[in-house]
Amino acid sequence: MRNLIKLSFLLVFFITANEHMYAQNSRNSKKTVIVKKNNQRVPSKTVIYKKTKRKVVAVRTLSNRTIIKHKGISYYYSNNRFYTYSGGSYIVIAPKIGFRIKTLPVGYIKIKHPNRDYFWFNGIFYNNVDDGYEVVEPEIGTIIYELPDEYERVEVDSKTYYEFDNVLYEKIQIDGARAYEVIGFIEQ
Repeated sequence: MRNLIKLSFLLVFFITANEHMYAQNSRNSKKTVIVKKNNQRVPSKTVIYKKTKRKVVAVRTLSNRTIIKHKGISYYYSNNRFYTYSGGSYIVIAPKIGFRIKTLPVGYIKIKHPNRDYFWFNGIFYNNVDDGYEVVEPEIGTIIYELPDEYERVEVDSKTYYEFDNVLYEKIQIDGARAYEVIGFIEQ
């Protein structure tokens, strides 16, 4: 009877220890998926921005601008940025998904992903199409090594992430270098 109790105790101990080790390994894994529901999309009302006001970049004039129309909206391209015209000023904006350009901005970075390659510049992901490049939504797991200029720190479910153009990034380490992984999107 004592041997049975000892055996039962040892069995419970090993099962508990194994579960504890599994829990530690899963907590230490590099990827944190913040939302499995809604296909990695977070409702905007659950996102808390760390800054109360967003920084708006606006200028009165643009040199060497190119006008590009997309779905009835005029985009102005100058100095490697896209702008819209409002109230007498040009305001920096990110082009929407489906927006097409003939040539990539100077300084773009090619990003390899298992399912496709992207061209990335200042937070915007492009895909090669027949007659140029189209703005696309990146796939979950895509990794970049620097955040775009106008990124925002946000909090979702008490965890801090980085957001730009409704794409959520998590800071990770790859071979000792800081990187950022696409982990979800903010629904509007």
